[in-house]
Amino acid sequence: MTGRLNSTRPYAIGLFRIVVGLLFAVHGAASLFGVLGGAAGTNGGTIDAGTWPGWYAAVIQLVGGALVLFGLGTRAAAFISSGSMAYAYFDVHQSAALWPIQNGGELSVLFCWTMLLLVFTGSGALGLDQLLTGRTASATEDKRASEPVAA
Repeated sequence: MTGRLNSTRPYAIGLFRIVVGLLFAVHGAASLFGVLGGAAGTNGGTIDAGTWPGWYAAVIQLVGGALVLFGLGTRAAAFISSGSMAYAYFDVHQSAALWPIQNGGELSVLFCWTMLLLVFTGSGALGLDQLLTGRTASATEDKRASEPVAA
């Protein structure tokens, strides 16, 4: 049973990446273009262009989320996205209260940690970066599994 679960790991990571990337990109699109209810706290509006830090965060969310969604430069996009969410939490939310449940920062914390996880796992299966480089998730996993472990 464990072998079967391990063989599906790249696909589970790929599906996880797709969902997280989509949600992150939609969050940025809402803030930039007013779609799906608009930016938080604007009653369906958008964030003014160039406004620090909200507009820049929304651009990172849209672009980073799209890159993660499509599995293109996943590790770099996830690293920048994770950092932006850490900044959002500590700059915007932390000053209101200690715990995320108290300061409204749950979404920032969740996106920060999920993007950080993708930095270490990579895109998994179904990513454009693997298609463009001609790699497959199973071939990469097989190569890693056959490499000797340093003592």
